[in-house]
Amino acid sequence: MYAIVETGGKQYQVEEGRYLDVELLEGEKDSKVVFDKIVMIVNGKKSKVGQPYVSGASAEGTILGNGKAKKIIVYKQRPKKGYRKKQGHRQGYTRVMINKIRTSAQKKASTAETAAE
Repeated sequence: MYAIVETGGKQYQVEEGRYLDVELLEGEKDSKVVFDKIVMIVNGKKSKVGQPYVSGASAEGTILGNGKAKKIIVYKQRPKKGYRKKQGHRQGYTRVMINKIRTSAQKKASTAETAAE
């Protein structure tokens, strides 16, 4: 089972038990994060596509830490004008371990279990 999640203006494919590097998120290490903008869920031969998002679906994860990507060099130059500008940039990211992908049916079952207890 996997899902397509939208966060930070990008879409990522996530699976339970795998980690993912996303745009920098607020939160401390070992804190929980919930992605509720699920674009698509695929479970074997069954798939559910949202318009634009799947209602009642979410992906839960744990923040493993923050880091910076490899440095890139941004170089600008105008020929014959003597203009040169060199900059470096390192994009920040957050590494998230995906613990659980929930659909609306699983949410209903889990709320029924907690109500029964």
